[in-house]
Amino acid sequence: MTPDTVEDLCRSLPGAAFSVQWGGAHVFKVGGKIFTILAGLSRRAPEAWFKTSEFSYILLIEQPGIRPAPYLARAKWVAATLDALPPDDLQAYLREAHRLVLAKLTRAARAEILGG
Repeated sequence: MTPDTVEDLCRSLPGAAFSVQWGGAHVFKVGGKIFTILAGLSRRAPEAWFKTSEFSYILLIEQPGIRPAPYLARAKWVAATLDALPPDDLQAYLREAHRLVLAKLTRAARAEILGG
């Protein structure tokens, strides 16, 4: 995947908001909570940092090109080069990151985002 395709996917998810923070990182939030960070763009070494389940975290950090995300590993975040996973798998993990963060929001916030 390219940085543009990662951005397009993240922006398409329900309630997703985009901002640029921390020296150029592209940050995607839902309900004010971060679910994905596109980091390393200025170094031309883009990585997708994203929230995972505990089980996925254990599996993913064993894969080449994927490591615990700096500062966020204790919350089960990984940092993956954009070619570390097949595109379909990376897309699925980014959608799951969105779902995991959305699930932690209040019922009212989820209803407002999902329109229900």
